[in-house]
Amino acid sequence: MNESPICSIRLSLFIRGIIITLAVQVLATACATHQKHHASANSTGDRVAISAHHSRANNIEQRILEEYHRWKGIRHQLGGAGSQGIDCSGFVKAVYRDAFNISLPRTTKAQVRQGKSVSLNELEPGDLVFFKPPDYPRHVGIFLGRSQFVHASKSRGVTISKIDACYWGKYYWTARRVLPATKSP
Repeated sequence: MNESPICSIRLSLFIRGIIITLAVQVLATACATHQKHHASANSTGDRVAISAHHSRANNIEQRILEEYHRWKGIRHQLGGAGSQGIDCSGFVKAVYRDAFNISLPRTTKAQVRQGKSVSLNELEPGDLVFFKPPDYPRHVGIFLGRSQFVHASKSRGVTISKIDACYWGKYYWTARRVLPATKSP
């Protein structure tokens, strides 16, 4: 059986098309595999950095919580600095001294000038959070994470509150980072 030249050309073009298609698929698969491997290598490094960040942040939070449990329920007393009563800046000073061996000034007015300023959405455990409630010139606490902070409340003594609650969120003023940052570069 004789093939016509047109059929032979069509068959040849068809085979070339298949070969080109297969070559493109092989090349695309090779590139995708390389990208996945590269991304996997990067994400492994990222996971290690994230894990180290969480470990350090959890360690800071744990130290703060240990101090909180020592002070929990101690009543608020303006100017107080001991177990008979403590105010917000005295509590923050005591926690930083005992948990981190860092000496902070005694007053909120001086504490707000320590470290570096951080925005609300960049808060990390250990950051100082400041408020300006209507019945008090200034108030300070220590950020724990998940919008929580520890402080010496006028009404509840040493306690944990949420920044995003109606009251504290409304009176949030600023935050300062005194401890080294825990976020990876």
